[in-house]
Amino acid sequence: MTQRPAKMIPAKKVPAKKVNVLGATGSIGMSSLDLIAKYPDQFSVHILAVHNNADALADLAERFKPVHVVIMGADGYKRLKSRLADSGVAIHQGMDALLDLLMLDCDLTINGISGVAGLLPSLKVLEQGGTCAIANKESLVAAGAILMDTCRKYGGTILPTDSEHNAIFQVWSKPHHHAIKDITLTASGGPFLHATKAEIEAATLEQALRHPNWQMGRKISIDSATMMNKGLEVIEACVLFDLPEHKVNIVVHPQSIIHGLVNYADGSMLAQLGPADMRVPLSYVLAWPDRLPWAEQSIDLTAIGALDFMSLDHARFPAVGLARQAWNTGGLAPAILNAANEAAVAAFLDQKIGFTDIIAAIDYALSDMPAALMTSALSDISLDHILAIDLETKTRISAWLEERR
Repeated sequence: MTQRPAKMIPAKKVPAKKVNVLGATGSIGMSSLDLIAKYPDQFSVHILAVHNNADALADLAERFKPVHVVIMGADGYKRLKSRLADSGVAIHQGMDALLDLLMLDCDLTINGISGVAGLLPSLKVLEQGGTCAIANKESLVAAGAILMDTCRKYGGTILPTDSEHNAIFQVWSKPHHHAIKDITLTASGGPFLHATKAEIEAATLEQALRHPNWQMGRKISIDSATMMNKGLEVIEACVLFDLPEHKVNIVVHPQSIIHGLVNYADGSMLAQLGPADMRVPLSYVLAWPDRLPWAEQSIDLTAIGALDFMSLDHARFPAVGLARQAWNTGGLAPAILNAANEAAVAAFLDQKIGFTDIIAAIDYALSDMPAALMTSALSDISLDHILAIDLETKTRISAWLEERR
């Protein structure tokens, strides 16, 4: 009896994952798009959004063919319309337009918008029950409870995207969460790891922007230099992983190879290792719950030779202590911490103040905070409270810094 050959069933083609990239011309956005370009069959760009760089956005639109592009500035909008007149790409201007577009169906939104300006887009995605890869730590610091409540209420998903929190996310065992003792976030130490207090006080903008390991945007580079970046990450970890502040440890690790560790009650420590390249965590959130095989080489541990660890010097870097203070104070204190930092860093980037004035401004903002704002229960704080205190604090700090000049 002759057997018929088995009928071949073609593999079902999986549709490309639709991705929004907010802050497309920043370091997060460009790293995301670099990965997307490697896998054109797996990802398609739905929305590209930027602050005001019309030409860079036009170049990206011509390359990635998104359905929509959004620019915040009115002047940039005119330039963008001129550049993309015959492209077929829908062109929009302003935050309201972006928020409307984020109501459209999409598989993943990568939010790389810097500062508290990234808060509303994350909320809008989560309100649709969508998946948001949040690389914007400021929104989690200022309004973490609101974001997490929104996520739970509407069935959304938050993918931690900061390298340290993504590391914890990768080695956090949900079935054994009850056995997790605490976590450890690593810090490179920034450009002033070995600087004296006097050298830090005399630090220039050029020196502060010169990070030894990472290529990042200007604001986050300054945060790394003051170590406020790590302070914000302590609060971010408390929010994302529902941990008390004392269970979030910081260790200085200059090589930036280990990014985070989960410490279990049986003495085990699970760590995530990777190069100092944001494409590692971004590839994880792009493919989650799978992984992208984009990296050509693994870390050569024999070439590195040794991994160093040391305690944080709080006398030279008081920012982490201020962040822990703000979190434990509760109420609107984390939002005030974040707003004061944003205002002071902006002033330093404009070369209006000295490097150590950044921490002085944050300390002032927290110490001069009305008692009513410190005792408010987190559950009672609304989005309007957050946005109001953000504006009020930035105005107050700008005036205070001007008086000191």
